Amino acid sequence: MSIPRVSPSARRTRITRINRITRFAAPMLAATLLTLAAAACGGGSDTSPQSGGSDGSAEKIKLTVGLFGDFGFTPLYEEFKKTHPNVEIEERQAAADDHHTNLATHLATGAGAADVEAIEVGYISRFTPQPDKFVDLKQFGLDKRQSDYLDWKWQQGLAPDGSLIGLGTDVGGLAMCYRTDLFEKAGLPTGRDEVSALWPTWEQYIETGKKFAAAAPKDAKFFDSPGEIMRAMIAQAPVGVYDAQDNIVVGTNPDVKKAWDLSVQMIEDGLSAKIGAWTPEWNTGFAKDSFATIICPAWMTAYIQDQAKNAAGKWDIAAVPGGAGNAGGTHLTVPKQGKHPKEAAELADFLTSTQSQAAVFKAIGNFPSTPALYDQPDIQNFTKDFFNGAPVGKIYSDAVRNLKPQHLGPREGDVRTAIGNGLGRVEQGRQKPDEAWAQVLKDVENIK
Repeated sequence: MSIPRVSPSARRTRITRINRITRFAAPMLAATLLTLAAAACGGGSDTSPQSGGSDGSAEKIKLTVGLFGDFGFTPLYEEFKKTHPNVEIEERQAAADDHHTNLATHLATGAGAADVEAIEVGYISRFTPQPDKFVDLKQFGLDKRQSDYLDWKWQQGLAPDGSLIGLGTDVGGLAMCYRTDLFEKAGLPTGRDEVSALWPTWEQYIETGKKFAAAAPKDAKFFDSPGEIMRAMIAQAPVGVYDAQDNIVVGTNPDVKKAWDLSVQMIEDGLSAKIGAWTPEWNTGFAKDSFATIICPAWMTAYIQDQAKNAAGKWDIAAVPGGAGNAGGTHLTVPKQGKHPKEAAELADFLTSTQSQAAVFKAIGNFPSTPALYDQPDIQNFTKDFFNGAPVGKIYSDAVRNLKPQHLGPREGDVRTAIGNGLGRVEQGRQKPDEAWAQVLKDVENIK
């Protein structure tokens, strides 16, 4: 990977650079949201008491929402305001690392936090041990939402004392996006089932990459860079960079070292385009057909669709090597310092409702964390023409169902960054693999 200073969790949030809603998804989301008005006050099919009458006699309230990137919430705000006419909503956006650093500062100083704050999965364990800083959403009856969620997603939003800190938005079940035209030119099969069969394991993914490299078009590499691939491999292991007691186990977990070794092998085999994710060069790489495969959580499909406009119908989606896995996902929280906790909780409830999650998925690709949707025909039968008609609803439903959740530690993002930095040094030729790994182990020792 070529951008060692950007954490894996931060990379996801750089989608805001392309303003993914306004470019192509807003009309779709607005149309989908026409069905949401009846549920605008609460999750599922329930509704919450309105905060003000239609005559505007209630107190005027301003709610702020702190996000890291564009979550596609703007049309949802308008639906919420139909049943909360006295509420004005202002959205704040920042890059992921800045957003979470600022939130930690605001919580420590007791001022400056938004009424609703998003927390990415790589950071959630840093904040759940601070229940005194957040509204327990159970006090507004939102523990009723537990049955809506994947169990592991619900558990991620709980504090050690049992307080409900956050309601989940999306999950990042993994797949592999690939270029059918580049595969065909390299003499590889192009059908998604056939491609999935090429790489049930990461070792077989590497072997497929070697076959691609032997016959691929000039300047086309097998993948962009190994950073996200290594993250996916680690996410598939029973234990990742932390154990269940929140000890960093990078140096003792053989699955982490195996992921490192396989990633280094991919570099040494010449399979990487050496184009770091979320960089201008990466965006250009999509447009210039510089790589044939990319790790592809559901939310990545929107980014590809925007950056590779010249390749509509040439991308498709196959299974990820090694089975399932998760990359990304978020919770919405309500800091205690806000002046309107009831209305903020109602807004968080609505933005994470089953209907809202379905609408956002269809518009921009963020996959719901509410499994009741997964078997619904409008999700199962949802396809994307850009991805050769791939049944994205079924693909990501299956991916999420099959994944086994992994414990995430309080400095998960920082640990991943240290590993990614080391891999970047190898790819850039600045260190030999053993030297880079030794430095990674020293770096993670300093993360407390």
